[in-house]
Parts: sequence; structure tokens; C-alpha cells
Amino acid sequence: MPLSTTDRRIVRLAIPALGTLAIEPLYILVDTAIVGRLGTAPLAGLAIAATVLLTLTSFVMFLQYGVTPDVARALGRDDADGARRAASDSAWLAVLLGVPAGLVLVMLARPLAIALGGRGAVLVAATTYMRISAIGLPFVFVTMVGHGVMRGHNNLTRPLVVVALANVVNVVLELIVVYGFDMGVAGSAWSTVVVQVGAAIAFGGIMRPFLARVRPVWRRLRPVLARGGHLGLRSIAMIGAWVAMTRVAATVDTATLAANQVLVQLFTFLALALDALAIPAQSLVAGALGAGDREAAMGIGRSSLKLSLWAAAGMCAVLAALSPLLARLFSSDGAVISRVIAGSLLLAAMQIPGAVAFALDGVLIGGHDTRYLGRAAMFNLIPWLPCLVVVIVNPSLGIGGLWAGQLVLMITRAVVNLRRFRSRRWMGPAACVTTTAPSRRRAPAR
Repeated sequence: MPLSTTDRRIVRLAIPALGTLAIEPLYILVDTAIVGRLGTAPLAGLAIAATVLLTLTSFVMFLQYGVTPDVARALGRDDADGARRAASDSAWLAVLLGVPAGLVLVMLARPLAIALGGRGAVLVAATTYMRISAIGLPFVFVTMVGHGVMRGHNNLTRPLVVVALANVVNVVLELIVVYGFDMGVAGSAWSTVVVQVGAAIAFGGIMRPFLARVRPVWRRLRPVLARGGHLGLRSIAMIGAWVAMTRVAATVDTATLAANQVLVQLFTFLALALDALAIPAQSLVAGALGAGDREAAMGIGRSSLKLSLWAAAGMCAVLAALSPLLARLFSSDGAVISRVIAGSLLLAAMQIPGAVAFALDGVLIGGHDTRYLGRAAMFNLIPWLPCLVVVIVNPSLGIGGLWAGQLVLMITRAVVNLRRFRSRRWMGPAACVTTTAPSRRRAPAR
């Protein structure tokens, strides 16, 4: 089937988006590989610190996902000044949130590490890494805004270059300070902070033409924070489901816990492709709604959904076919291998509803329908919870029961999002403009 103009536009934006999404997790992966050579305690400490840092940053992803539709919608109505104000407000918010967050993390690093099981040398390593990493938080937040602003302008290539260079520098710098200067975990954390500062400065330079010289004003920041609260609620629901599943897997047996970790990593990897196709929808939908063209927004949503389903079908077939091989790549334990194969088949099936859920998440975020997304995320847990309880009561269901529950959760997300998309209520009253609007209000070619 030939690709439409909208399809091709989404694909062109999705390719650099996929690169950025794939490269960003390398920060933690590089730290893990390098620190792992220092011993078990430093590696365990890094695991605790990474859990805290990734959870914290997931709660402020609204800085990235919120500014994209703000900028794109303003550009869609030919309001370049409004786009610059939206970008500047988010940049201010990154600083205003990042500095206190860093200070709080410094104070709570040790209690958080203890709460997550840190003891002795592991506690020292985790606390050290978190306290040093706290310095980089404001810069991480600014980088998030940079990604969001450039996505709003449909320019994803320059962020990809920055992130790729940052990771190369991170590898070289960590090798020097960790092994050359014998700085251990502290060296790993410091090198990452230096790279985060450099990336934030680079994004500041990239964003400069798209920023306005305005001071933060509460009436403009308040709706951004409100949307952030809704997206934060969504993050809590999603993270809570994964944490609960891991906790239950640990109570079944060691082989189930190990297999579950492999499957979670496979899910994360496959989700990058679906996320990459959802990201363009955020800016393109917002731009269409800014121009008052509801039908164009619906068309973008349908194209994003179609492309996502095509990608998911391919991943489903490949994963199902290669599941025995993949299982043996991760483990030589027969018990773990059998569990990974069983879980991989369920994970393969998850790709189809996952395509619907991910694609329409991007569309709804582009429509500023964050209040609904937050409430829906909590609602989606209702049919999933009984599945988890069944495994707790009957542990023999093991990995199959756990990932069947995840399949139920993904199907629920897909159905809920699809119903919302078809209702058109996600467009909101601000989008209720006739599609015969004057040409000057059409989205400019970008």
C-alpha cells in the first residue's frame, strides 16, 4: 500500500525521533557497564540510584511532552511570538523545578537508598551517585524542554546530533575519570553531570532563536503545571504497574524474576519504535488544531495509527519467531529460558494493542487532552489488578499470568484511547474552528 503525504511526513520525523529515543538510555547503560567492572556493591548502588533518578525524571516528562503541542499549536495559527513565549515559559519552569528538585535529592538521597534496600557499601555508592547527580537535574530538565521545543518545530535532527555527541563524550570521559583517575562511582556520576551540563548548553544555543525575553508569569505557568499534574498521574499509574509486577515476580521464584527482567527490557526496546511514531503526532496534530483544521488532525491520527500497526505487526512476527533464540541470548538456565519464551509470545501479542495505545497517546497529547489521559491511566488499572491478584494467590501461573495481565492492561489502554479518539472530544472547544479558515491560519510548511 503506497504511503500518503501525511504518512511520509510522519516517517521522516519518526526516524530521527527513534534515534534520539534509542540513544538517550545509553547514559545509564554506559554507567552500568563501566561501574559493573568496579564490583558488585558499586553496581548495586548504581541500580538503586538509577531507579530513583529515572522515576524522578519520568514525573517531569511533561516539560517535554507539554511544550511540544504548545509550540506547534501556536505555529499552526501563525503565532510565532506565542510559540516563543511557550518555549520560554517551559525553560523557566525547568530551572524553577530543577534547582529545588536537586536540593531535595541531595537531602533525601540516603533515606531513599535505605528504603530501596541499600546497606553498607551499596548504600554508600547509591548515596554518592545520587548526590552528585542532583547537580545535573536542572540541566536535564532544560534538555527535556529543548527536545520538546524542537519537536514542536518539527526539527528532530539537531537534537539527535546533540544527544549522540553527548553519549560519545560520556563514554570517553567516564573511562578516563573512573579508571584513569580511579574515582570509582563518584567519577561515573561526575562525568555524567559534566555531559548533562554540556548538552543543556547545546540545547540552549539551539533553542535561542525560538525563545522570547519574558519573565515567568504564574497565569502562564499554571496551565503548564496543571497538565504536568495529569501526566504525572499517568506516570504514577504506569510505573506502579511495572513495579508491582516485578515485586510479585520476586515472590514466585528467582527464575521468574530473572525472566521478567529480560522481558521488561525487551518491552522497553520494542516500545522505542512505537514511541518514535507517536512523537510526530504530538506536533502535527497540535499544528493542525492550531490552524483550526479538525479533519487534518483526525487524518494525522489515522495515519499515525496505521503506521504504528504496520510496525507492530512486523515486530510481533519477528519476536514470536525468534523467541527461542532471544531467550538463549539472555540466559543459559533452562528454567529462565522456558519462562522467557512463554513471556515473549505474550509480549509479541502485546505489540498490536500497544500500537493503538502508543499512537493515540501521541495524538491525545497533541490535543492537550492530558486530563483525560491521567484519569484513563488510573481506570486502565481496574481490569489489570485482578490478574495480578490471581498470580499472587496462585504463584504457579508465574510469568504467563504476569504477562497475560500486562496484555489485558495494554488492550484496555488501546480500547480506551480508541474510543476517545473517535469521539473527537479530545480536540477541545479551542479546536472548534471551521475547516474553511482563511489560508493565513494554515500551518506553515516546516
